[in-house]
Formats: sequence, C-alpha cells, structure tokens
Amino acid sequence: MTYVLLHGFTGGPASWDAVALPSGARVIRPWLAGHGPSPARPASWGDELERLAALLEAEAVEGAHLVGYSLGGRVGYHLLQRCPERFARATLIGAHPGLDDDEARRARREADARWIRLLREDGLEAFLAEWERLPLWASQARLPAERLAAQRAQREAHAADGLAHALEVLGLAEMPPVAPDALRLPVRLVVGAEDDKHRALSGALASRLPSGRLTVIEGAGHNVVLERPERLAALLTETS
Repeated sequence: MTYVLLHGFTGGPASWDAVALPSGARVIRPWLAGHGPSPARPASWGDELERLAALLEAEAVEGAHLVGYSLGGRVGYHLLQRCPERFARATLIGAHPGLDDDEARRARREADARWIRLLREDGLEAFLAEWERLPLWASQARLPAERLAAQRAQREAHAADGLAHALEVLGLAEMPPVAPDALRLPVRLVVGAEDDKHRALSGALASRLPSGRLTVIEGAGHNVVLERPERLAALLTETS
C-alpha cells in the first residue's frame, strides 16, 4: 500500500512521524506550498494542485491511500477530483469542505489578511505566539510537554513569508467548495470529538458523499494527528 500524507498549516512531513504505518508501506509526504526550507510558491490554488499532481505522476502513484489533515485535507478533497486514478481511498482529518457563501469568503479573506500582516510585519515568533492561543488548540493543553515542543520546533523551521504565501494561495477563502458527487471513491472523514465546528461540517458532508463515512475520535480536538496518533494509525491500517 502507498500512503500519500498531506500535512496541515504550519506542519510538515515530520507531523506524521508518530503515526505508525505498516513497515512495508510506501509513504510519500510532500511539503505543501509555503512550507519547509525551500517553500514552493505557486501562484494560485489551482497551480498548487497541478504541482502536487505532477509529483504524484513522477512518483508513479497508483491505488494509494490519500491522508490529509486540515489544510492537507482541504487540498486532498481536490486532488481526489483532479486525479482520482491515483487513489483507492482517502482519509481526511478535520478538513473544511469549503465556503459557498460570498460573505463568508470575504470575512475569511479579511481574517487571513490579518495573519498575513502579522507574519510579514512582526515575524514568525509573534505570529506563533498568537496562533497557539487560538481556542482551536485548547485540547492540546493536556499533551506531554515534549510533544508540544516537537510541534513548536516544526513550526519554527518555517519562514514567515512562506507561511504568509501559503495563506494567500491556500487559505480557506481561496478554496473552491467540495463537489460531493465528484468524490466517488471511499472517503472517511475523521474529526476529534472536541472539535465541534469540524465535527458538524464533516458530518454534514459525509452524508452527501457517495461512499463517505464519519469517524469521531474521542480525547482529541482539531489535531487528531498530534493528539491521537495511535488511534489514527489503527484507522489507516484497517482493510475495510
């Protein structure tokens, strides 16, 4: 089995280190736009999909299990539509299905613009100090200090301008809404039990997918990859 793992915003390939996959599995963990030591800088959401599709083609990916968390899950929705022949199934974790209301899109773009200004004017540390205070991460307070330190080290490895570019190109306001009928292969939507917003969104979408189902993970908030990696690994290695 080939797994294609797409990280969340401010994450990276190492975000998946604690998710134990079968020893013989082939694992592809690309950096998403704006992330990493030499961040890709596509000009648009569509350009990022084309870049990733080209990577999958170069790697001759077929019949893979696509796994995406948050930002990676949002990108994953559209890779499933862009190149469905590459995948046999998908697991998308805490992944927003997109905004179909112009006012909501405008409000989100304004909110992202504030984060972009903070990154470019005050730098990465100032941004992280505010980002990590978001209520979205409240459930992480009970995690071991070393796990939170590893997450912070990953975040600090990014460039402020790279993350700003990621928000400009891959922000929720730039994402086309998911077209449920276009997702024909089996899709499992995973959410933490304490992530009320994405639990509601994913539940509504799962009921509209031709082969969709929802799994709620107890003892986790938004970042199931960080908070319950062993439970996630068990889900990813299920055969049905």
